[in-house]
Amino acid sequence: MNLADQENAAARARWVKETKIGEGTYANVYRGYDVKTGQKIAIKKIKAGAFKDGIDISAIREIKFLRELSHPNVIALLGTYSKAQSLSLVLEYLDTDLEAVIKDKTLVFKPGDVKSWMAMSLRGLDFCHSRGVLHRDLKPNNLLISSKGELKIADFGLARETGDVDSRMTCQVVTRWYRPPELLWGSRSYSYGIDMWSIGTIFIELVLRKPFLPGDSDMDQLKKIITVLGTPTEEEWPGHKLLPDYVNIGEESRGQRWTPWIMSVGKVGVELIKEMLRYDPLKRISAKSALYHQFFLDDPRPTAPIKLPKPTAELVPRAMAPDETEGKPELKTAGGGVKRKAESPDPFGDVKKVARRLF
Repeated sequence: MNLADQENAAARARWVKETKIGEGTYANVYRGYDVKTGQKIAIKKIKAGAFKDGIDISAIREIKFLRELSHPNVIALLGTYSKAQSLSLVLEYLDTDLEAVIKDKTLVFKPGDVKSWMAMSLRGLDFCHSRGVLHRDLKPNNLLISSKGELKIADFGLARETGDVDSRMTCQVVTRWYRPPELLWGSRSYSYGIDMWSIGTIFIELVLRKPFLPGDSDMDQLKKIITVLGTPTEEEWPGHKLLPDYVNIGEESRGQRWTPWIMSVGKVGVELIKEMLRYDPLKRISAKSALYHQFFLDDPRPTAPIKLPKPTAELVPRAMAPDETEGKPELKTAGGGVKRKAESPDPFGDVKKVARRLF
C-alpha cells in the first residue's frame, strides 16, 4: 500500500457515517462524527460511477475552492476520501440555514439581527472576492448557520475564478429569484456584481420575510425587476441593450414605491440596498465597501451571533443536500422526500402573507 492509499484508509477510518439526511441523483449526504474528537460532521458522498466522464464538475469545484477558502464565514472542508466508485467530502456540520430562519414565523427579527446576518454574509463574500472567487449561487439556503449563530457561506458547486474582461462564462448560474438582470439578458462577461445583486435581494428577504422577486420564468423575473425598480435607462446602465439576449420587456415603467416596505432598516439601510441593486453591475457597491457603510456603524449595533434568533428544532441545511433545481428553490426535510416549492406571490401584496405551498 502506497502513501496515498494509507492516507485514504486513515481518512475513511476517522470519518464515520451515521444517519442519511439528504439524497439526490448523484450524491447522498450523511450526518456523522469524527472518531478523534467526537465532533459532528456532514459527509457528502458523490457517486463517481453515476457520471459518464467521471466525477461531477461541481464536486471538483467545491473541493478546489473550499481548500483555498478558510474563513469564519465560509463553510470548512475538513477532508476528502474515496472508496470504490465514490468520492466523499467531509464538511463541518451546521444546524440550519437562513431560509429556515426566515420562514419560521415564531421568530421575531430585530434590526440588529438583520444587520448581524448581513455583516457575516458580507465578510464571507468579501473574503471570497478578495481571493478572486465568484460564488454564483448566493441564496438564503446556501447561507448556513451554526449552533453558535455563526453564518457561513456554503455550496461552491457553481463557483469559479474571475477571468479577464473578455472571458466568456455561462449565464445559467444563480437561482432565478436572486439572479441579476445582466445574466437574465445573457451576459457572458461579468464579475463580483452578480453576487452583490444576490446579497441585496437576500437583504430585502430578511426584512419582508418572503422572497423579494419570485419570478416564474426568466422573462417573468425580468418583468418583476423592472416593475419594482423601473425600466433601466442608457444613462444609468450604458450598453445594456447590447447584451446577447436583450429583449424589450414592454411598456416603460418608472418603478413602484417599494422602499416603504423595508424602512425598518432605516434610511441608511435603504441606501445600502439601493447600492447593491444598481442596474449597472460596474456601479454596484463591493462587499468590502458595503462593510464600511454607515448602516453597520449606526445604532443598533449588530446582534452577537450567539444571541441571534434560531429555530428550536434542528433542521437539515438545504445547501448540504446534493440536488439543486435551477430557478425552483426547494427544501428537502430530514425525513426525506417532502419538498416545498415556492409560489409566485404578488410582490406588492401584504408582506405578512406566506407565499408558500406544500406539495
